Amino acid sequence: MPLCVFDITDDGTSSVPKDTALVGPARYRWWHYDLSDPALPDWCRAHLSPIPAGALLQPETRPRCDRYDDGLMLNLRGINLNKGQPAEQMVSIRMWVTDAVIITVRMHKIFAIDDIRKQTEADMAPPSPAAFINDLVSRLTHRVQEEVMSITKLTEFFEADLDDDTTPIPRELPLTRRRVIRLRRYLEPQRAALVKLATTELALVPEADRLALREQANRTTIAVEELDAQRERLITVQDDHDLDVARKQARHGHLLSVAAGIFLPLSFLTGLFGVNVGGMPGVDDPLAFGLLCLAILGLGAALLGIMRWMRWF
Repeated sequence: MPLCVFDITDDGTSSVPKDTALVGPARYRWWHYDLSDPALPDWCRAHLSPIPAGALLQPETRPRCDRYDDGLMLNLRGINLNKGQPAEQMVSIRMWVTDAVIITVRMHKIFAIDDIRKQTEADMAPPSPAAFINDLVSRLTHRVQEEVMSITKLTEFFEADLDDDTTPIPRELPLTRRRVIRLRRYLEPQRAALVKLATTELALVPEADRLALREQANRTTIAVEELDAQRERLITVQDDHDLDVARKQARHGHLLSVAAGIFLPLSFLTGLFGVNVGGMPGVDDPLAFGLLCLAILGLGAALLGIMRWMRWF
């Protein structure tokens, strides 16, 4: 069973069809399925050619736009807004579009599709398949831009923290870098798919709609370029923090070396005078211990002065 099916007219009004035919009497018919529907494979094979049917049933997809006869095989990705799931793990929508029918298949809930569904139920549906694609792409791109903007603000916060040397490495920094990598993984092929869609000369996508799609492709290109910039900025932030940690470790190691340079000779003396054998000088002299302590203090002060003079610290 489809999640929903509508017959949509030229003025955006909709109705639920009574028949099970692929197309209806209205401007176009929209079928929306979940990929887990056990009846979907048989339905696709019964109504579609093998190639578009296979494209709709693929468990793993990447953004694509390919023409097949008079239709389009279109796969897009959107920000994952499902509760408890990472936004950068983008969810996919598989589409087969002709001038008379749109078939969309999802694996996870896609809020952009749900928004169009609510509009359709309110008789404000996109009046044509091209308008449907434009509306969907616009919603997906808008949410992508919002996600990229949130990463940009977080990056600016990380950079501002660099002014304070006492600020530790933010825990969110590695997570943010992974967010950028995952988003760019999907957005680069999506940009290419949208550029191809905007330049495809197909009757179901009029010139006016292609112009609008070019704008969406341009916005996606800007998002990809912004992600590239954020990736480099985040690497710089990580490098600055790593360099600060290395400086602190070097400083601490140097101080330990200075301390070792002072106490090693003193430890040698105390070890030497601590042997319990006959013939040790000062064993019977009550002032010997005090004189040894003064000698050790004097030697320590002399070593400290020599190291200071040699600018070891």
